[in-house]
Amino acid sequence: MKKYLSVIAAGALVVACNTEKPIETEQEEMNVEVHSEDNFEWSVDKFADIEVLRYQIPGWDKLTSQQRIYTYYLVEAGLAGRDIIWDQNYRHNLEIRHALEKIVEMYTGDKTLEQWMAFEDYAKRVFFSNGIHHHYSKMKHAPGFEQTYFDELLMAAGVEMSAEAVEAIFNPEMDKKKVVKSEGVDLVLASAGNMYDSKMTQAEAEAYYASIIDKKDPRPISYGLNSKLVYGENGVTEEVYKVGGLYGKSLEKVVYNLQQAAKYAENEDQAIALGLLVEYYQTGDLKKWDEYNIAWVQIKTGDVDYINGFVEVYEDPLGKGGSYETVVEITDFDASARMKVVADNVQWFEDNSTIMTEHKKAKVTGVTYKVVDVAGEAGDASPSTPIGVNLPNANWIRSTHGSKSVSLGNIISAYDGAGGKGMLTEFANDEKEIELSKAHSKVAGKMHTALHEVVGHASGKLNPGIGTPKETLKNYSSTLEEARADLVGLYYIMDQKLVDLGLIESLDVGKAEYDGYIRNGLLSQMQRLKLGDEIEEAHMRNRQLNAAWVFEKGMKDGVIVKEKRNGKTYFDIKDYQKLRVLFGDLLKEIQRIKSEGDYEAGKNLVETYGVKVDQELHKEILDRNSQFKAAAYSGFVNPVLVAVTDKDGNITEVKVTQPKGFAEQMLDYAKNYTTLPDVN
Repeated sequence: MKKYLSVIAAGALVVACNTEKPIETEQEEMNVEVHSEDNFEWSVDKFADIEVLRYQIPGWDKLTSQQRIYTYYLVEAGLAGRDIIWDQNYRHNLEIRHALEKIVEMYTGDKTLEQWMAFEDYAKRVFFSNGIHHHYSKMKHAPGFEQTYFDELLMAAGVEMSAEAVEAIFNPEMDKKKVVKSEGVDLVLASAGNMYDSKMTQAEAEAYYASIIDKKDPRPISYGLNSKLVYGENGVTEEVYKVGGLYGKSLEKVVYNLQQAAKYAENEDQAIALGLLVEYYQTGDLKKWDEYNIAWVQIKTGDVDYINGFVEVYEDPLGKGGSYETVVEITDFDASARMKVVADNVQWFEDNSTIMTEHKKAKVTGVTYKVVDVAGEAGDASPSTPIGVNLPNANWIRSTHGSKSVSLGNIISAYDGAGGKGMLTEFANDEKEIELSKAHSKVAGKMHTALHEVVGHASGKLNPGIGTPKETLKNYSSTLEEARADLVGLYYIMDQKLVDLGLIESLDVGKAEYDGYIRNGLLSQMQRLKLGDEIEEAHMRNRQLNAAWVFEKGMKDGVIVKEKRNGKTYFDIKDYQKLRVLFGDLLKEIQRIKSEGDYEAGKNLVETYGVKVDQELHKEILDRNSQFKAAAYSGFVNPVLVAVTDKDGNITEVKVTQPKGFAEQMLDYAKNYTTLPDVN
């Protein structure tokens, strides 16, 4: 599970290598620019609704040479598979990307021409989103240039494209949304994502999974996590992501780098886990994936860790298919020591939760929490990156073997360093709310993330005989799980226990988080949507669901008051303690829904509170936001890890540099890490 930073809330308030010639020798050719920590330039580029930032790796110099080489190969493994997410996102993405890359690289004309600037803007949006659909709204990017101009660019660059791929760019009705989760439509047919044959129906996909899933299995296999459903000789079948199978050329490179990393592992446990991950990629066996996750969770020592695999299921409308992603991370020792307090008290949080007794875990097992510094990201974690992650996602593994929760400290620091201005003043109800936010919002956000990941995702249990949330709650499972974890954090951030543990200085921290959450969920996050759109993205749905539900339920007691002044809408929290009670009530209900597998109740909650948008209010928010130059979304370029080799080509050291720009890094990646053809 991932937790994403609401940028709006923060402003207001993760080339073919050759076994005979190490790929590290090619890295010297990367476009890099060194920055000192004292004069660090956070912002790299701005275009459309996006700002691209840099991040630092504060703990790099504290690692040994062996640890740095270990980190290097883990980062290389991630980048070797970056093509996969492009193809998973849409069947024409790689062909379109390769064409855009070639045009950007070859163009020598006037870059002040309106048509060129529109093309460049489009190319960057596509690069940022890992495809032609927006990374957050899932709607297709609209080109601001003419098709005739594009044809001229293709000809000048010597690029040929299929007619269907060109139509995908310019026909607004063709495959217009990557992921559709709206009620009343065929979710699979309506979604443009590439985890199913383009002609497959929802009924066919669900029937296939129903035929292979054993609901009585106490260790349920995550069917669909690493495969695409296609039509075979005997009907629906799977194309498995593995060496020798779908995406095999990429996974060969991933495996090579994982094998190299294992040679530099900090301990035997790390090496064993990497060996299991390699076996999984070689075989595609999901039981091996479970075996790997158990081994990975049980690694308790070492300063370097990673996420690597087909992990999150947000991009599959049925919540089955995992998107390729990697995050490589270094422990932030000081911050993790503070947050260890949360993990050490996780049983207290479970015992004192508002959820029903029968839904509580008698023993919360093996929860670990660290603040880490990211060293590199790829796939679904880049360029748009989460700020917190809790894995593995399999409930039975979490229950019996525990989980790992991390907060990406240097990513959060980068957001803070780049910081947006003005939105807080615009959307906060009054000066008191503004001052509360200025004083406490940074701590509040970090604390909520810790509670969300460590306590939230680890809490609660399913009733005996109930299938996994993916099976029972289907397309609503991700939204409801994120809402549930958010509610755990919201309930406890106003608990005196946090003050007693020394985690926050006062309950004013909780009040600041409540202000920011309601402000974001009911107002400011709307600026991420186009007028007329409903909410599709799981995290946005969960925030509006939680905020709208407590607003409605507290209306008779005046817990939150909606005010209109000078044509502007504000929400004023009048009773923070009563609001806490309401958050606890909703937590109880969503946990019941999850524990009992109550699809209809879950559907009703999401559709009633999390999807619809007040269009009049939405227009107001867009109008109010138009005064700000701050981008609605932020993401990151990665630092460049440059391997230093001896005369025999052996890596002796690894240095950190920074890329000059966003487009430059994308072209460098195209040069060094392209592994898949246009069509797979």
